[in-house]
Amino acid sequence: MPASSKTPPREWVEPDTGYRVIRLSEVNGSSSLYFNFNGYTPEGDYLVISTPTGLSKVGIKDPTLPLSEIVQLDHPFNFLFTGRETRTAYYELLSDAGRDEGGKTIMAVDVDTGVTRKIAEVTSGSIQSINADETLLGGVEADPTVRPDAQEAFAKRDPRYDQANYQARHPDGRPMTYHEAKGYHMIRRFEARIPMKLFVIDTRTGERRDIYQACDWLNHLLFSPTDPNMLLFCHEGPWHRLDRLWVIRVDLPLGQAQPTCIHKRTMNMEIAGHEWWSRDGRTVWYDLQLPKGKDFFVAGFEVATGKRTWYHLERNEWSVHFHSSDDDKLFAGDGGAENMVAKAKDGRWLYLFDPRMVEDDADGTRVDDPSLIHGGWLGSRKLVNMKDQDYRLEPNVNFTPDGRYLVFRANFHGGVQTYAVDLASKAG
Repeated sequence: MPASSKTPPREWVEPDTGYRVIRLSEVNGSSSLYFNFNGYTPEGDYLVISTPTGLSKVGIKDPTLPLSEIVQLDHPFNFLFTGRETRTAYYELLSDAGRDEGGKTIMAVDVDTGVTRKIAEVTSGSIQSINADETLLGGVEADPTVRPDAQEAFAKRDPRYDQANYQARHPDGRPMTYHEAKGYHMIRRFEARIPMKLFVIDTRTGERRDIYQACDWLNHLLFSPTDPNMLLFCHEGPWHRLDRLWVIRVDLPLGQAQPTCIHKRTMNMEIAGHEWWSRDGRTVWYDLQLPKGKDFFVAGFEVATGKRTWYHLERNEWSVHFHSSDDDKLFAGDGGAENMVAKAKDGRWLYLFDPRMVEDDADGTRVDDPSLIHGGWLGSRKLVNMKDQDYRLEPNVNFTPDGRYLVFRANFHGGVQTYAVDLASKAG
Protein backbone atom coordinates (compact mmCIF):
# COMPACT_ATOMS: atom_id res chain seq x y z
CA MET A 1 0.00 0.00 0.00
CA PRO A 2 1.30 3.50 -0.77
CA ALA A 3 2.76 5.41 2.17
CA SER A 4 0.46 7.76 4.07
CA SER A 5 0.34 11.27 2.66
CA LYS A 6 -1.70 14.46 2.87
CA THR A 7 -3.21 13.72 -0.53
CA PRO A 8 -4.17 10.03 -0.73
CA PRO A 9 -3.74 8.38 -4.13
CA ARG A 10 -6.86 8.12 -6.26
CA GLU A 11 -6.09 4.49 -7.09
CA TRP A 12 -3.31 1.94 -6.93
CA VAL A 13 -2.54 -1.72 -7.42
CA GLU A 14 -2.09 -3.41 -4.04
CA PRO A 15 1.53 -4.65 -4.20
CA ASP A 16 0.93 -7.63 -1.88
CA THR A 17 -2.08 -9.02 -3.76
CA GLY A 18 -2.31 -7.47 -7.24
CA TYR A 19 -5.82 -6.06 -6.74
CA ARG A 20 -6.77 -2.55 -7.83
CA VAL A 21 -7.98 -0.20 -5.07
CA ILE A 22 -9.91 3.01 -5.78
CA ARG A 23 -10.51 5.95 -3.46
CA LEU A 24 -14.19 6.83 -3.92
CA SER A 25 -14.35 9.89 -1.69
CA GLU A 26 -12.61 13.21 -2.18
CA VAL A 27 -12.09 14.74 1.28
CA ASN A 28 -11.24 13.46 4.74
CA GLY A 29 -14.24 12.67 6.91
CA SER A 30 -16.15 10.92 4.10
CA SER A 31 -17.63 7.56 4.99
CA SER A 32 -19.72 4.68 3.74
CA LEU A 33 -22.28 3.19 6.11
CA TYR A 34 -22.06 0.44 8.71
CA PHE A 35 -21.58 -2.88 6.94
CA ASN A 36 -25.19 -4.12 7.20
CA PHE A 37 -26.94 -0.81 6.38
CA ASN A 38 -27.96 -0.30 2.77
CA GLY A 39 -26.29 2.60 0.97
CA TYR A 40 -27.19 1.55 -2.59
CA THR A 41 -30.04 2.69 -4.81
CA PRO A 42 -32.55 -0.06 -5.70
CA GLU A 43 -31.13 -0.32 -9.23
CA GLY A 44 -27.61 -0.68 -7.87
CA ASP A 45 -26.25 2.19 -9.96
CA TYR A 46 -25.21 4.49 -7.12
CA LEU A 47 -23.67 4.26 -3.66
CA VAL A 48 -24.56 7.08 -1.26
CA ILE A 49 -21.91 8.20 1.24
CA SER A 50 -21.65 10.98 3.80
CA THR A 51 -19.15 13.81 3.50
CA PRO A 52 -18.37 16.61 5.98
CA THR A 53 -20.85 18.84 4.12
CA GLY A 54 -23.70 16.49 3.23
CA LEU A 55 -24.53 13.43 1.13
CA SER A 56 -22.96 12.49 -2.21
CA LYS A 57 -23.28 9.59 -4.63
CA VAL A 58 -20.72 7.39 -6.35
CA GLY A 59 -21.48 5.87 -9.75
CA ILE A 60 -20.93 2.11 -9.48
CA LYS A 61 -20.40 1.64 -13.22
CA ASP A 62 -17.28 3.84 -13.08
CA PRO A 63 -16.33 4.67 -9.49
CA THR A 64 -13.28 6.66 -10.63
CA LEU A 65 -15.54 9.52 -11.73
CA PRO A 66 -15.97 12.49 -9.35
CA LEU A 67 -18.66 12.38 -6.69
CA SER A 68 -22.03 14.01 -7.35
CA GLU A 69 -23.44 15.96 -4.43
CA ILE A 70 -27.03 15.05 -3.51
CA VAL A 71 -27.68 17.51 -0.70
CA GLN A 72 -25.53 20.06 1.11
CA LEU A 73 -26.11 20.32 4.86
CA ASP A 74 -24.91 23.07 7.16
CA HIS A 75 -26.44 21.50 10.29
CA PRO A 76 -25.13 18.51 12.31
CA PHE A 77 -26.48 15.35 10.66
CA ASN A 78 -26.18 11.58 10.42
CA PHE A 79 -26.64 9.61 7.23
CA LEU A 80 -28.98 6.73 8.07
CA PHE A 81 -29.57 4.51 5.01
CA THR A 82 -30.83 4.34 1.43
CA GLY A 83 -34.22 2.86 0.55
CA ARG A 84 -34.59 -0.49 -1.17
CA GLU A 85 -37.76 0.45 -3.10
CA THR A 86 -37.33 4.12 -4.02
CA ARG A 87 -34.30 6.18 -4.94
CA THR A 88 -34.31 7.91 -1.57
CA ALA A 89 -31.60 8.49 1.02
CA TYR A 90 -32.58 9.08 4.64
CA TYR A 91 -30.71 11.19 7.17
CA GLU A 92 -31.32 12.90 10.51
CA LEU A 93 -30.71 16.48 11.56
CA LEU A 94 -29.49 16.58 15.15
CA SER A 95 -30.74 19.08 17.69
CA ASP A 96 -27.85 18.23 20.02
CA ALA A 97 -24.71 17.77 17.92
CA GLY A 98 -23.33 14.26 18.06
CA ARG A 99 -25.84 12.85 20.57
CA ASP A 100 -27.73 9.78 19.40
CA GLU A 101 -30.39 9.88 22.13
CA GLY A 102 -31.36 13.53 21.71
CA GLY A 103 -34.12 15.05 19.59
CA LYS A 104 -33.76 14.91 15.82
CA THR A 105 -35.60 15.46 12.56
CA ILE A 106 -35.74 12.55 10.11
CA MET A 107 -35.37 13.70 6.51
CA ALA A 108 -35.51 12.08 3.08
CA VAL A 109 -33.81 13.24 -0.11
CA ASP A 110 -34.30 12.10 -3.69
CA VAL A 111 -30.95 10.74 -4.89
CA ASP A 112 -31.50 12.09 -8.43
CA THR A 113 -33.13 15.48 -7.87
CA GLY A 114 -31.89 16.47 -4.41
CA VAL A 115 -35.44 17.36 -3.35
CA THR A 116 -35.83 16.90 0.41
CA ARG A 117 -38.83 16.23 2.62
CA LYS A 118 -39.42 15.87 6.33
CA ILE A 119 -40.43 12.41 7.59
CA ALA A 120 -40.82 12.81 11.34
CA GLU A 121 -39.70 14.55 14.51
CA VAL A 122 -38.13 12.17 17.03
CA THR A 123 -37.92 13.57 20.56
CA SER A 124 -35.79 10.74 21.95
CA GLY A 125 -34.39 7.40 20.89
CA SER A 126 -32.36 6.19 17.94
CA ILE A 127 -33.63 5.49 14.40
CA GLN A 128 -31.68 2.49 13.11
CA SER A 129 -33.50 0.87 10.17
CA ILE A 130 -36.13 1.22 7.45
CA ASN A 131 -38.30 -1.63 6.20
CA ALA A 132 -38.39 -3.18 2.75
CA ASP A 133 -41.17 -1.01 1.32
CA GLU A 134 -40.00 2.15 3.12
CA THR A 135 -43.23 2.57 5.08
CA LEU A 136 -41.72 2.11 8.55
CA LEU A 137 -38.68 3.39 10.39
CA GLY A 138 -37.42 1.17 13.20
CA GLY A 139 -36.14 2.72 16.39
CA VAL A 140 -35.12 1.98 19.96
CA GLU A 141 -35.46 4.16 23.03
CA ALA A 142 -33.91 3.90 26.50
CA ASP A 143 -35.56 5.51 29.49
CA PRO A 144 -33.37 8.62 29.93
CA THR A 145 -34.21 8.95 33.62
CA VAL A 146 -32.78 5.56 34.63
CA ARG A 147 -29.02 5.23 35.19
CA PRO A 148 -27.97 8.06 32.85
CA ASP A 149 -24.39 7.50 34.05
CA ALA A 150 -24.44 4.04 32.42
CA GLN A 151 -25.60 5.51 29.10
CA GLU A 152 -23.40 8.59 28.82
CA ALA A 153 -20.35 6.72 27.43
CA PHE A 154 -22.42 5.75 24.36
CA ALA A 155 -24.14 9.07 23.73
CA LYS A 156 -21.49 11.06 21.87
CA ARG A 157 -19.70 9.46 18.93
CA ASP A 158 -16.15 10.25 17.91
CA PRO A 159 -16.17 11.09 14.15
CA ARG A 160 -12.65 9.71 13.75
CA TYR A 161 -13.85 6.20 14.54
CA ASP A 162 -17.67 6.34 14.26
CA GLN A 163 -17.82 4.99 17.81
CA ALA A 164 -17.89 6.47 21.27
CA ASN A 165 -14.49 7.63 22.53
CA TYR A 166 -14.35 5.03 25.31
CA GLN A 167 -12.17 5.89 28.32
CA ALA A 168 -11.79 4.23 31.74
CA ARG A 169 -9.16 3.36 34.33
CA HIS A 170 -8.11 0.18 36.10
CA PRO A 171 -8.56 0.04 39.91
CA ASP A 172 -4.90 0.97 40.32
CA GLY A 173 -5.40 4.13 38.26
CA ARG A 174 -3.78 2.94 35.02
CA PRO A 175 -5.71 4.04 31.91
CA MET A 176 -7.40 1.22 30.03
CA THR A 177 -6.76 0.65 26.36
CA TYR A 178 -9.55 1.63 23.99
CA HIS A 179 -10.83 -1.96 23.72
CA GLU A 180 -10.58 -2.55 27.49
CA ALA A 181 -12.52 0.64 28.16
CA LYS A 182 -15.18 -0.32 25.62
CA GLY A 183 -15.64 -3.68 27.34
CA TYR A 184 -15.84 -2.01 30.74
CA HIS A 185 -18.58 0.36 29.62
CA MET A 186 -20.43 -2.45 27.83
CA ILE A 187 -20.67 -4.41 31.10
CA ARG A 188 -21.84 -1.34 33.05
CA ARG A 189 -24.54 -0.61 30.48
CA PHE A 190 -25.61 -4.27 30.28
CA GLU A 191 -25.94 -4.62 34.05
CA ALA A 192 -27.90 -1.38 34.44
CA ARG A 193 -31.09 -3.12 33.17
CA ILE A 194 -32.50 0.12 31.77
CA PRO A 195 -36.12 -0.10 30.51
CA MET A 196 -36.21 0.14 26.72
CA LYS A 197 -38.73 0.12 23.87
CA LEU A 198 -38.66 -0.94 20.24
CA PHE A 199 -40.87 1.32 18.12
CA VAL A 200 -41.76 2.04 14.51
CA ILE A 201 -42.64 5.32 12.82
CA ASP A 202 -44.91 5.46 9.78
CA THR A 203 -42.99 7.35 7.07
CA ARG A 204 -46.27 8.59 5.53
CA THR A 205 -47.87 10.04 8.68
CA GLY A 206 -45.03 10.35 11.21
CA GLU A 207 -47.08 8.33 13.70
CA ARG A 208 -45.10 6.30 16.25
CA ARG A 209 -46.16 2.84 17.45
CA ASP A 210 -44.39 0.89 20.21
CA ILE A 211 -43.71 -2.79 19.44
CA TYR A 212 -41.85 -4.32 22.35
CA GLN A 213 -40.48 -3.31 25.74
CA ALA A 214 -37.94 -4.94 28.03
CA CYS A 215 -35.10 -4.24 30.45
CA ASP A 216 -32.69 -5.97 28.08
CA TRP A 217 -30.33 -3.69 26.17
CA LEU A 218 -32.04 -3.57 22.75
CA ASN A 219 -29.89 -2.46 19.81
CA HIS A 220 -28.77 -3.05 16.20
CA LEU A 221 -32.19 -3.02 14.53
CA LEU A 222 -32.24 -4.29 10.95
CA PHE A 223 -35.40 -4.87 8.91
CA SER A 224 -35.56 -7.75 6.46
CA PRO A 225 -34.75 -6.57 2.91
CA THR A 226 -37.86 -8.38 1.60
CA ASP A 227 -40.44 -8.76 4.41
CA PRO A 228 -41.68 -5.32 5.56
CA ASN A 229 -42.82 -6.68 8.93
CA MET A 230 -39.78 -8.74 9.98
CA LEU A 231 -37.24 -7.01 12.21
CA LEU A 232 -33.90 -8.40 13.34
CA PHE A 233 -32.44 -6.94 16.54
CA CYS A 234 -29.94 -7.67 19.28
CA HIS A 235 -29.73 -8.05 23.00
CA GLU A 236 -26.61 -5.94 23.41
CA GLY A 237 -23.88 -6.30 26.00
CA PRO A 238 -20.95 -8.66 26.61
CA TRP A 239 -21.64 -11.25 23.91
CA HIS A 240 -20.63 -14.26 26.03
CA ARG A 241 -23.22 -13.37 28.68
CA LEU A 242 -26.34 -13.32 26.51
CA ASP A 243 -28.19 -14.75 23.52
CA ARG A 244 -27.74 -11.85 21.15
CA LEU A 245 -29.72 -12.46 17.96
CA TRP A 246 -33.53 -12.13 17.78
CA VAL A 247 -36.29 -11.48 15.26
CA ILE A 248 -39.73 -10.00 15.88
CA ARG A 249 -42.75 -9.16 13.75
CA VAL A 250 -43.82 -5.52 13.87
CA ASP A 251 -47.38 -5.97 12.59
CA LEU A 252 -48.65 -6.97 16.04
CA PRO A 253 -49.65 -4.64 18.91
CA LEU A 254 -47.45 -3.97 21.92
CA GLY A 255 -47.67 -6.95 24.26
CA GLN A 256 -48.55 -9.42 21.50
CA ALA A 257 -45.35 -9.30 19.50
CA GLN A 258 -42.89 -11.74 21.06
CA PRO A 259 -39.28 -12.03 19.84
CA THR A 260 -37.74 -15.30 18.69
CA CYS A 261 -34.12 -16.14 19.49
CA ILE A 262 -32.27 -17.38 16.39
CA HIS A 263 -29.09 -18.55 18.10
CA LYS A 264 -28.98 -19.93 21.64
CA ARG A 265 -25.60 -20.50 23.24
CA THR A 266 -24.70 -24.08 24.17
CA MET A 267 -21.18 -23.43 25.49
CA ASN A 268 -19.67 -21.20 28.13
CA MET A 269 -17.97 -18.19 26.47
CA GLU A 270 -19.71 -18.82 23.13
CA ILE A 271 -20.43 -15.62 21.19
CA ALA A 272 -22.49 -14.72 18.13
CA GLY A 273 -23.09 -11.34 16.52
CA HIS A 274 -22.33 -8.73 13.83
CA GLU A 275 -25.26 -10.09 11.87
CA TRP A 276 -26.70 -9.23 8.47
CA TRP A 277 -29.52 -10.37 6.18
CA SER A 278 -28.93 -12.18 2.91
CA ARG A 279 -30.22 -10.08 0.01
CA ASP A 280 -33.21 -12.41 -0.52
CA GLY A 281 -34.23 -12.06 3.12
CA ARG A 282 -34.10 -15.81 3.74
CA THR A 283 -30.98 -16.06 5.91
CA VAL A 284 -29.43 -14.19 8.80
CA TRP A 285 -25.63 -14.54 8.69
CA TYR A 286 -23.38 -13.80 11.67
CA ASP A 287 -19.97 -14.20 13.31
CA LEU A 288 -19.92 -17.30 15.57
CA GLN A 289 -17.10 -18.29 17.94
CA LEU A 290 -16.99 -21.57 19.89
CA PRO A 291 -15.69 -20.48 22.37
CA LYS A 292 -14.85 -16.78 22.16
CA GLY A 293 -11.53 -16.14 20.47
CA LYS A 294 -10.73 -19.84 19.83
CA ASP A 295 -12.69 -21.37 16.95
CA PHE A 296 -14.28 -19.21 14.23
CA PHE A 297 -17.28 -19.57 11.91
CA VAL A 298 -19.53 -17.55 9.66
CA ALA A 299 -22.94 -18.99 10.53
CA GLY A 300 -26.30 -18.74 8.83
CA PHE A 301 -29.88 -19.25 10.06
CA GLU A 302 -32.70 -19.66 7.54
CA VAL A 303 -35.61 -17.88 9.21
CA ALA A 304 -38.50 -19.78 7.57
CA THR A 305 -37.08 -23.30 7.93
CA GLY A 306 -34.58 -23.12 10.80
CA LYS A 307 -31.82 -24.57 8.60
CA ARG A 308 -28.34 -23.78 9.91
CA THR A 309 -25.08 -23.48 7.96
CA TRP A 310 -21.67 -22.97 9.54
CA TYR A 311 -18.55 -22.09 7.51
CA HIS A 312 -15.26 -22.51 9.36
CA LEU A 313 -12.34 -20.09 8.96
CA GLU A 314 -8.84 -19.67 10.39
CA ARG A 315 -7.80 -17.29 13.18
CA ASN A 316 -6.04 -14.80 10.89
CA GLU A 317 -9.14 -14.71 8.66
CA TRP A 318 -11.48 -13.63 11.45
CA SER A 319 -12.91 -10.20 10.69
CA VAL A 320 -14.65 -7.48 12.64
CA HIS A 321 -17.43 -7.72 10.07
CA PHE A 322 -18.27 -10.18 7.34
CA HIS A 323 -20.57 -9.67 4.36
CA SER A 324 -22.03 -11.69 1.48
CA SER A 325 -22.64 -11.00 -2.18
CA ASP A 326 -26.25 -10.64 -3.33
CA ASP A 327 -26.35 -14.30 -4.41
CA ASP A 328 -24.51 -15.57 -1.27
CA LYS A 329 -21.88 -17.21 -3.48
CA LEU A 330 -19.05 -15.11 -2.05
CA PHE A 331 -18.27 -13.71 1.39
CA ALA A 332 -15.88 -10.99 2.48
CA GLY A 333 -14.21 -9.90 5.71
CA ASP A 334 -12.49 -6.72 6.86
CA GLY A 335 -9.84 -8.31 9.10
CA GLY A 336 -8.86 -7.23 12.58
CA ALA A 337 -6.08 -5.89 14.78
CA GLU A 338 -3.90 -7.88 17.15
CA ASN A 339 -5.69 -6.60 20.27
CA MET A 340 -9.16 -7.66 19.06
CA VAL A 341 -11.04 -10.84 19.93
CA ALA A 342 -9.13 -13.25 17.64
CA LYS A 343 -5.69 -11.99 18.75
CA ALA A 344 -4.60 -12.66 15.16
CA LYS A 345 -0.91 -12.15 14.44
CA ASP A 346 -1.54 -11.57 10.72
CA GLY A 347 -5.16 -10.44 10.53
CA ARG A 348 -4.89 -6.95 9.06
CA TRP A 349 -6.27 -7.77 5.62
CA LEU A 350 -9.43 -7.45 3.58
CA TYR A 351 -10.46 -10.97 2.57
CA LEU A 352 -12.57 -12.56 -0.15
CA PHE A 353 -14.04 -15.94 0.82
CA ASP A 354 -15.29 -18.82 -1.30
CA PRO A 355 -17.77 -20.96 0.70
CA ARG A 356 -17.42 -24.72 0.34
CA MET A 357 -19.44 -27.55 1.87
CA VAL A 358 -18.17 -30.78 3.38
CA GLU A 359 -19.16 -33.76 1.23
CA ASP A 360 -19.44 -37.49 1.94
CA ASP A 361 -16.04 -39.09 1.30
CA ALA A 362 -17.68 -42.32 0.21
CA ASP A 363 -19.51 -41.08 -2.88
CA GLY A 364 -18.88 -37.31 -3.07
CA THR A 365 -22.50 -36.40 -2.37
CA ARG A 366 -23.68 -33.80 0.07
CA VAL A 367 -25.72 -35.07 3.01
CA ASP A 368 -28.75 -32.83 3.55
CA ASP A 369 -30.36 -33.68 6.88
CA PRO A 370 -32.41 -30.57 7.76
CA SER A 371 -32.23 -31.33 11.48
CA LEU A 372 -28.42 -31.02 11.54
CA ILE A 373 -26.04 -28.12 11.04
CA HIS A 374 -24.67 -27.99 7.49
CA GLY A 375 -20.89 -27.73 7.79
CA GLY A 376 -18.36 -26.16 5.47
CA TRP A 377 -15.37 -23.87 5.34
CA LEU A 378 -14.25 -20.66 3.66
CA GLY A 379 -11.44 -20.63 1.14
CA SER A 380 -9.75 -17.24 1.34
CA ARG A 381 -7.95 -14.69 -0.82
CA LYS A 382 -6.23 -11.59 0.55
CA LEU A 383 -7.31 -8.39 -1.17
CA VAL A 384 -5.89 -5.33 0.62
CA ASN A 385 -3.14 -5.01 3.22
CA MET A 386 -4.60 -3.07 6.18
CA LYS A 387 -1.37 -2.89 8.21
CA ASP A 388 -1.67 0.89 8.61
CA GLN A 389 -5.35 0.87 9.60
CA ASP A 390 -6.33 2.09 13.07
CA TYR A 391 -9.04 -0.49 13.72
CA ARG A 392 -10.89 1.79 16.11
CA LEU A 393 -12.38 2.77 12.75
CA GLU A 394 -13.90 -0.51 11.56
CA PRO A 395 -13.61 -0.89 7.76
CA ASN A 396 -17.18 -2.22 7.38
CA VAL A 397 -16.64 -4.06 4.12
CA ASN A 398 -19.66 -4.66 1.84
CA PHE A 399 -20.29 -5.89 -1.71
CA THR A 400 -21.70 -3.64 -4.40
CA PRO A 401 -24.97 -5.08 -5.79
CA ASP A 402 -23.26 -6.21 -9.03
CA GLY A 403 -20.57 -8.05 -7.06
CA ARG A 404 -17.77 -6.19 -8.86
CA TYR A 405 -16.40 -4.20 -5.91
CA LEU A 406 -15.96 -4.38 -2.18
CA VAL A 407 -16.53 -1.01 -0.52
CA PHE A 408 -14.84 -0.15 2.76
CA ARG A 409 -13.77 2.85 4.81
CA ALA A 410 -10.24 3.35 6.04
CA ASN A 411 -7.88 5.76 7.78
CA PHE A 412 -4.59 4.27 6.55
CA HIS A 413 -3.81 7.54 4.75
CA GLY A 414 -4.68 9.66 7.78
CA GLY A 415 -8.29 10.90 7.66
CA VAL A 416 -11.38 8.77 7.07
CA GLN A 417 -12.02 8.04 3.39
CA THR A 418 -14.16 5.55 1.45
CA TYR A 419 -12.49 3.05 -0.89
CA ALA A 420 -13.35 0.12 -3.13
CA VAL A 421 -11.32 -2.89 -4.24
CA ASP A 422 -11.98 -4.14 -7.77
CA LEU A 423 -12.55 -7.89 -7.53
CA ALA A 424 -12.15 -8.33 -11.29
CA SER A 425 -8.84 -6.49 -11.50
CA LYS A 426 -6.25 -9.12 -10.64
CA ALA A 427 -4.52 -10.54 -13.68
CA GLY A 428 -4.71 -14.33 -13.93
